[in-house]
Amino acid sequence: MDMPAASLLLEDSGKVLVAHNPDTGRIPASTLKILTAWLAIRHWGLDHHFSTDFYLDDQQTLWVKGYGDPMLVSEEIETIAGRLRQTGLHSVNGIRVDSSYFADRLNVDGRSQSNNPYDAPVAALAANFNTLYIRKTANGLSSAEPQTPLTAVARRVAKKLNNGKQRVNIKNARLSARYFGELLRAKLRTQGIVVNGDISNQAVPDHLAPYYHHRNTRSLGDVLRAMLRYSTNFIANQLFLMLGAEANGAPADLSKAQAYALKQIEADFRWTHFSMVEGSGLSRANRISARQMTELLERFRPYKALLPSAEPGILAKTGTLTGISCYAGYIENRPFALFINQPVPYGLRRQATEELRRMAGGGSAPVR
Repeated sequence: MDMPAASLLLEDSGKVLVAHNPDTGRIPASTLKILTAWLAIRHWGLDHHFSTDFYLDDQQTLWVKGYGDPMLVSEEIETIAGRLRQTGLHSVNGIRVDSSYFADRLNVDGRSQSNNPYDAPVAALAANFNTLYIRKTANGLSSAEPQTPLTAVARRVAKKLNNGKQRVNIKNARLSARYFGELLRAKLRTQGIVVNGDISNQAVPDHLAPYYHHRNTRSLGDVLRAMLRYSTNFIANQLFLMLGAEANGAPADLSKAQAYALKQIEADFRWTHFSMVEGSGLSRANRISARQMTELLERFRPYKALLPSAEPGILAKTGTLTGISCYAGYIENRPFALFINQPVPYGLRRQATEELRRMAGGGSAPVR
């Protein structure tokens, strides 16, 4: 491999089959999500379910406090509304949404201000991965998915969009929480609950007792499978921030998450030269070597089925940034990491993986 800004390692039961600059730290792009998944599994376990709390005051105002649950999709909000109805809730006089579990104005390094879903900002309370799926035509505006009603926030965001069907992100965390409140109001009404009053952003008063504690119907295993399959930056950084907050206290911020990751990675792997500044791989300040990645993959082996399979015999996660092309996972159950930190043809990492498969299958001597 004649590429100075590339690293490669393929192992079999600890034996090096192929190696090229395996100890040089590289920008891993979205392959870093494997490390985020490992940290989440280590902390919570695959059967963990994230939660959201609901409170009801003596004026029948419904208060909602979010803790970063990344899977509050429309169907889950519908489930919440049904369960609130089962508690005997018949009417609501206003909805208050509390997103104070995350610090204000969190800026994840590497995230741009585009409308694209992969740039969706983190938020303590957010619906549908902090995105909107909208159909806009000359005749008007509509939701592009039947399970999600069109709300005031959606209309506000869509004003600046061109015609067409598109998924865009909600750039403001307070607006994200309000959007969750709007979807909740609509779902409550479909359950026959009368909802009056407005929706506003406010912290839950200390004196209120919890009314309903919701555990998401999807487990952490479900969350990680979606994160790795669709390379969802929003999920990865929600998890990263929640890990830091649970270990070091709310409100969640990146410094607490970085401190947690550093402590756990040093405890598990004894790595000394690496960098993890966020959980998704968006940042070019992240660094990990091919050898470190294969060490991680050995620990991750019990959970390898969470990784996507682009072709038979390969379970792996891609990583792509401008000028960065990465791939890491398992080739016929053998851990491998390929980090290319220079511009190359789009299909090169797949071609390299096929060559590695042939070499491993043929029992080739180590390539240095």
